[in-house]
Parts: sequence; C-alpha cells; structure tokens
Amino acid sequence: MSTWSLSELLSGLHEDIRQRLEIARKTFGHSTTKGDASERVWIELLQSYLPRRYWADRAHVVDSNDTFSEQIDVVVFDRQYTPFIFNYEDQIVIPAESVYAVFETKQSISAGEVAYTQKKVASVRRLHRTSLSIPSASGTSAPKVLQHIFGGLLTFESDWNPALGQPLLDALVSEPEGRLDLGCVAAHGTFGCDAEGCYSLTTEGKPATAFLLELIARLQTSATVPMIDIRAYASWLSR
Repeated sequence: MSTWSLSELLSGLHEDIRQRLEIARKTFGHSTTKGDASERVWIELLQSYLPRRYWADRAHVVDSNDTFSEQIDVVVFDRQYTPFIFNYEDQIVIPAESVYAVFETKQSISAGEVAYTQKKVASVRRLHRTSLSIPSASGTSAPKVLQHIFGGLLTFESDWNPALGQPLLDALVSEPEGRLDLGCVAAHGTFGCDAEGCYSLTTEGKPATAFLLELIARLQTSATVPMIDIRAYASWLSR
C-alpha cells in the first residue's frame, strides 16, 4: 500500500520555502545579503518547478529601441525560442519579447514596497516588443498578439495587521501598466487579480505552493512568446 500523499508533498514544498525565507530574514545581518538570499530562494523555486520552456533569473530587460528596464529581481522568460542579448558573470540582459512575468522580492510587504514594485513592473511593460509572421509547413501565420506580462511581489511577511486586508487592497490600486497580477506573502497568504481587475486575498493553505501553482496556471494561458525580430536588435551593430 502506497504511503505517498499529495497533500504532504505540497505542504512540504511550502514549508521548505517558508523556512528558508525565515532563516534568511533572521540570520543575515546585512540588508543586501538578506535580500540576495531571499531572492535566491524564490529564483531556485521557479528554476526547479517551472516547465523547462521557462527560466527564471535576475535580469535587465531591453527592447530593440535601446530602452532598458530597471533591474528586476525575478524575470520568468522563454528559453526555447529567444536568445539572450547579453550573459556574462551573472549579468543577464534579455529581450523584451521573451518575458512572461516579472517579480520583485522583499522581506515584507507594505504600501511602499507595493508602489515600488508597480513602478518596476511598469518599466518592463512599457518596452517595445516585436512580433513577426510565423512560417510553418502549412504556410505563414499572422504575427502573434503580444501576451500580457504578469507582474507581482514576493515576500516573507507583512507590515500590516492583519497581514492581508484592506490596506493591501488599497495599495494594489494602480494604472494597468503597473498592475500586480499575483503575489505571495509566504508566512500569511497570497493575492491575485482577475481579468476584470478585481483582487482576491487568500489567507489559507500553503502560500508558497499556492503561488507556484497559480503562476504555472497563468503561464499556460500565455501560450508561446512572439517570434522576435532579431534583425531589429542586430541593427544596433552598425550604429
């Protein structure tokens, strides 16, 4: 008789992430070291569990007009069809067309951190993205409609009491360009925004695992990134 339990497996994954974030917060005395350690926890979670067509890492994002985003803590991007623009000594620059989602990682969620994350997410969504016609055995398909880039915030705990409540909902109000689609407060719960822009807060279950599975579900709705016009980037070689 099997002793496996899906409930225990999913619970164990959450507890591992929660404990690692808690250790990073309580153990490291330097704020930068603390932040870097927490960032790695989230990146390693996504690198381990997202399907292999995706990858996650800290990166800058650039478009073919030579506009750069700010550095983003966690970028989920395509590793099947789009190349790096630059990758050297852990400094990654990826083309805007390859981006599926962007997240900031913080120790604790607050109105200030939400506003900061909204600004960072908007800096990626504003970038220009190319989309070429797609050749195939049956002919040429029209250029793919650009997918929505998901944005969010990942933290260990919350500055509010209750941790997820009206102050969080008030802070999440923003222009569409900076809207946060989903997020996780590992010690307390998750939040998510639906297609109509309505937010829901969940304070039950295992937040880290719930966030991971919801992200995967949303990535499934995005299908594949557009076919990048790599010559638009190559044109900068002669400038």
